[in-house]
Amino acid sequence: MPHVVLRAPDVFETAFGGIRAELDVPLRFPTEVLEEAERATPDPSVDRIDARHLPLIAIDPPGATDLDQAFTAERTDDGYRVFYAIADVGAFVTPGGAVDIEARRRGTTLYSPDVRAPLHPPILSEDRSSLLPDRDRPALLWTIDLDAEGRAATWNLTRAVVRVAEAISYRVAQERIDRATDEPGTAHENLMLLSTIGDLRRQREAERGGVSLRLPAQEIVKRHDGYALEFDQPLPVEGWNAQISLLTGMIAGRTMTDAGVGILRTLPPADPADVEVLRRIADVLDLGWPADTDYAAFVRSLEPSTAARNAFLVQCTRLFKGAGYHGFTGRRPDNREHSALEHSAIASLYAHVTAPLRRLVDRFGNEILLAVLADNEPPSWAVEALEELPSLMGRARQRESSLERALLDMAEVLTLENHVGEVFDSVVVDVSPPRDQATVQITEPAVVTRLPVGSLELAERVKLRLTATDREQRTVTFEPIRNRQAST
Repeated sequence: MPHVVLRAPDVFETAFGGIRAELDVPLRFPTEVLEEAERATPDPSVDRIDARHLPLIAIDPPGATDLDQAFTAERTDDGYRVFYAIADVGAFVTPGGAVDIEARRRGTTLYSPDVRAPLHPPILSEDRSSLLPDRDRPALLWTIDLDAEGRAATWNLTRAVVRVAEAISYRVAQERIDRATDEPGTAHENLMLLSTIGDLRRQREAERGGVSLRLPAQEIVKRHDGYALEFDQPLPVEGWNAQISLLTGMIAGRTMTDAGVGILRTLPPADPADVEVLRRIADVLDLGWPADTDYAAFVRSLEPSTAARNAFLVQCTRLFKGAGYHGFTGRRPDNREHSALEHSAIASLYAHVTAPLRRLVDRFGNEILLAVLADNEPPSWAVEALEELPSLMGRARQRESSLERALLDMAEVLTLENHVGEVFDSVVVDVSPPRDQATVQITEPAVVTRLPVGSLELAERVKLRLTATDREQRTVTFEPIRNRQAST
């Protein structure tokens, strides 16, 4: 059917506002927080290296102003040197002060299609702390040396002054890289190195047994005349950029673990029974999973290019259960404990440290790392917070997930409510007989709905008729049309 966009953005925004009120999403900051943020300036007595000569580039979604990271790299005799600048939020936040207390209450920046509820006051998150281009900014600068195969050899973290040369979108970055591939010399060297290093890091990820699912994400896109639901297919540059963040997070996790103090992002290993279920699903979908190939290697071999493959990759999300944070102090975990503290999808120790403007935990991890790598004692306020941070982040993530789901549900209703009676093409991406529930994905518009299983089969293509929508319950109701088409 034709592209569905409701040309009444105020209807969406009124509904989104109601959801934020229902979930107590904090849009306003208390006066004392705003006043403290207005007064906040970096301590001039703190030593910083001058790194304004580095041609750093920030790559973010279009219109982003809360810029956490900027990247550049250069070739060395033995491989590559990565420079990764992270916003120095700690330079503006007084431990125990009003901004700190409010950030602990919020936990994370909450994004809606029409507005965001930032972790820190906008004067910090979108101005003074943000790595905006052509402005001198305090930053935490990682210098990471990689060998010719992309393995981390040495690293350092220090406070610095940087001046980001440019901030561009993922799409612009991808276009420049693609153009340089066809016409050498037309793109910046740092973008070409990003793709080279990103590919090398993916190879190292494969060696570790790590896996990244390449699934299109359902998202609400704001346009000049309304809102649309789309499935966003990640660009290659997003994966390369993510590999730099993962590299930094793994170094951070290893460094804190070796020092016996810090906080890790953890994910338990997959349940072998769930892996066996996936093998049976792959067999049903005729995907040819060889008996001697492990889960991670098989998933990496699949592009979401067919209904069967897409359905299988959706099933793989069942393995990513139980993610959390683990704070520790006082002793270095032994090798057996290391495996229990790893992030199983990354197949490594890992810490969140690259998004301090948008995520509370990163600021604490960064202050601990600065001290450890300088052979100093970590600040007591950061160490004392390690016990509380996992629960703070858990509550923040729960609210974030609730908001994301409610916004998508409402957007589906508002997008479809004028189309009751129409027929949509869809694919079955999940079937759960015990719950009598099938998850079905409509491509245009990007809607995910659930139906009774009936005779529906995984990866089956089926036509659905929209029978009802309900704004109050945020639900859409479909019925399958019996003359279904077989999957190809």
